[in-house]
Amino acid sequence: MTDTPATVRPASAVPTTPVKAGTATRMQVLVGPEQGDTTFALRRFIMEEGGGMPLHTNRVEHQQYVLRGRARVRIGDTVHDVGPDHTLFIPAGIPHSYEVVEAPFEFICVVPDKPDQTTMVEGR
Repeated sequence: MTDTPATVRPASAVPTTPVKAGTATRMQVLVGPEQGDTTFALRRFIMEEGGGMPLHTNRVEHQQYVLRGRARVRIGDTVHDVGPDHTLFIPAGIPHSYEVVEAPFEFICVVPDKPDQTTMVEGR
């Protein structure tokens, strides 16, 4: 048993922060280290009209579930058109990018609660 209390709150109570590498992109950490000794971080990304993320890699895997909107998501050398109810698994180290087609594009992203680093991929 843990000494960490449970956390229950509306997602609207969680502040959003701009994603520096993105365009018209914000993120919320819905559940993460502030809620205790977690294994994963549960995040929500919101990308507005003209928004997205350039091609980049991360040190940790991403598990994603699209809530609303549509986007072109490049994973490696393949481009996927995704919308509500799509799931994505992006392995650690694989280049990926997002281009909003229908805004807002919103998705849940679960990542291991480990040190991560976003590295931009040039020339691909």
